[in-house]
Amino acid sequence: MYRILSFFVLLLTWIILSGMMDWFHFSLGVISCALVTWWSSDMLFSDREIAPHKRLLQFCRVPGYLIWLFWQIVLANLHVLRLAFSPRLDKRMEPQLVRFNSGLTTDFQKFVLAQSITLTPGTVTMKIEGDEFIIHAISNSAVSGLTESMIQRVSRVFGESAQPTS
Repeated sequence: MYRILSFFVLLLTWIILSGMMDWFHFSLGVISCALVTWWSSDMLFSDREIAPHKRLLQFCRVPGYLIWLFWQIVLANLHVLRLAFSPRLDKRMEPQLVRFNSGLTTDFQKFVLAQSITLTPGTVTMKIEGDEFIIHAISNSAVSGLTESMIQRVSRVFGESAQPTS
């Protein structure tokens, strides 16, 4: 069942991103998605305990998270732009390392959080050890509130409720 779901997720992604919908390209897409599914379906759905309808619900929550993440990236870009053009750059920039425990349960959830943090300008995930994240932030406002709300939104996508601790 998971291989079929993996195949259709990959095929849908391929159809959206390819832009070519003739029979030749579509058949190449189907063959490619089938091969990738055969080789790597265990990586996408490593936890086989979750029912397929819950996986589908998780998949349906992803677009809302991506829209929110895109907006956070825009806001962070504006913040970094203001920092760059600030006449008092040395006073406004406060580089720091931030440590926190995410409360997320699976490696994939931690991966999504780490990539989301790194995609947001002004923050970089430097290290993950177990549940502890170490992030470099360019300023206090670059990281304040972002990590907590991001953790909560990532956990909501996966149908859980993680409580971050500093």
